[in-house]
Amino acid sequence: MSTAVQTVQAVYDAFASGDVPTVLAALGSDVEWITAEHLAYCTGGPFVGHQAVLTGVFAGVAQAFDDFRVEVKRLVGCGDTVLVEARYHAVSKATGRVLDAQVAHVWDVRDGKVVKMQQYADTWHIARVTGGTPE
Repeated sequence: MSTAVQTVQAVYDAFASGDVPTVLAALGSDVEWITAEHLAYCTGGPFVGHQAVLTGVFAGVAQAFDDFRVEVKRLVGCGDTVLVEARYHAVSKATGRVLDAQVAHVWDVRDGKVVKMQQYADTWHIARVTGGTPE
């Protein structure tokens, strides 16, 4: 049985290689995915279930950015919870500006599946890069 840290690391590895089916397979069927507040390309969260994450989160990111990637700086296991420090790197399709945003993720894993993911992000920088209006 894999640990929560191994499960989360596998999600990042699959995402980095563009393997969305493997990412979705690591998520519980009723996963709750909560995006950072004020992200223009991910409105309406929390997203519950695979289809909601796919269309509400991943499709929004793909529409807003080219070359999107997550640079994981640190994963910290706390039992069934994993804390992650990371950076988002991408190029905004709308403006051509480069994204280099600080983020944190909190993952909850049960029985080897992600049941919840909470994202925290530098939404001011993301809005600036994408041409939105930072509040």
